[in-house]
Parts: sequence; structure tokens; C-alpha cells
Amino acid sequence: MKIDVITLFPDFFTSPLASGLLGKALEKNIATVNLVNPRDFTLDKHHRVDDEPYGGGVGMLLKPEPIFAAVASLSCLPKREIILLTPQGSPLNQTILQDLATNYQQLVLICGHYEGVDERIRYLADREISLGDFVLTCGEIPALALMNGVIRLLPGTVGKVESLKAESFEDGLLDYPQYTRPPIFQEWEVPEILRSGNHQKIEEWRRCEQIKRTQQRRPDLWEKWLNSQQKSD
Repeated sequence: MKIDVITLFPDFFTSPLASGLLGKALEKNIATVNLVNPRDFTLDKHHRVDDEPYGGGVGMLLKPEPIFAAVASLSCLPKREIILLTPQGSPLNQTILQDLATNYQQLVLICGHYEGVDERIRYLADREISLGDFVLTCGEIPALALMNGVIRLLPGTVGKVESLKAESFEDGLLDYPQYTRPPIFQEWEVPEILRSGNHQKIEEWRRCEQIKRTQQRRPDLWEKWLNSQQKSD
């Protein structure tokens, strides 16, 4: 997969893209990341990418010309999705990550900054995505989160494919509790069922814990899961 990131701060990505599974995936060319600075496409001597909003207001807006020029400079693969990272977008979730990892060859991520972007930049985007109902200083943070979530789903990034199938949100539920050695730490003991060796009972226990944890911690997900179960029945 090819990922192009339109960003005013390419250095923001230097360490994360070289670390952990993300770094290994890029080394193996499972994905490639191309960082493009819109300042390189400005025509004035000060390389301005922002300006005051019409009608007044606090802060500055990203100008459309450098962003459009940066996107126009990119090569285009047949299955490409242009994404604007903005608090006004759809909340990022596992379903979106699966869709992007499965159905696209190229992602173009536009990172907003300052007080926002000129509204016309939205015409470039196929979709808008947000990390949630809160405001960050820049779009680089959600862009990195999206890249991490997508690349880890690409074949070859995670060693054991089974681990991708048994984790939070993959089937609409949160993950079950997990433990490792020692069997007793301070006053907390690993549930006896997990040490029993009875794999059928362990699977049943894990499923019950997934349901209970989702119901307690994320009633919104619980309702969606219940509805999906009723439809499948």
C-alpha cells in the first residue's frame, strides 16, 4: 500500500515510522509512506500556507492552493482514497480501518492545522475522518493513528494472523481479560479456568467475559452487537 501524507510537519513522523511493527512493515515494503510538505508548493517568498478567515474570527486557516498543488503532484494508483483528518469527520473505528486496508491501494492523508482549513479543501477529500469528539493541535496525530491501524492489518505486518481475529472490536465486542505468569501477583490470581487446559471451557469463559466487559464499559457497542445478533438470527 502507498500512503501519501500532506503535512506541514514531516519530522513529526520520523520516529514513529521507524519504530516497532510499523518500522518493520515499511522496511519490508508492505507499505510505503511519502511525506509531502505543502510549503514546497507555495509561490510567495515567505512560503505562506495560511491566511486570515473571511468574515473575521480567531486564528488562521490553511489556504487551498498549496494543498491542491501538493495532491496534484502525487502519482495516482487505481484504488485511491483521499482523506481529510478533521474533528468534523466520521469517528475512526475498526470497520473503517478494515475497509481502507482491504479495498484501497493508495491513501492520501491531508493533515489540517491552525484553526482549520479553507472549506474548498474539503472538495479534494473522498471522506473526512476524526479520532473522536475532541480537538487536537494538528491532523498529524490522527493521521499517524490511522496509518498504524491500517498498516498492522496488511498481510505480513503481524506475524500471527490469528491475533488480528481475536482482539477488541473485530467482532463488535471488546477483548477478553488476558494474563501471563506469575499465577499470583500481589493479591490478584489468574482465573483457574485459564490454567485448566480445557480449551473449550476457556473459549466459553473468554466469550462470556467479552460480552460482560462490553456491556459494562461500552453500552453503545453492546447495543450495536445485540442488534447485529438479532439480524443474523
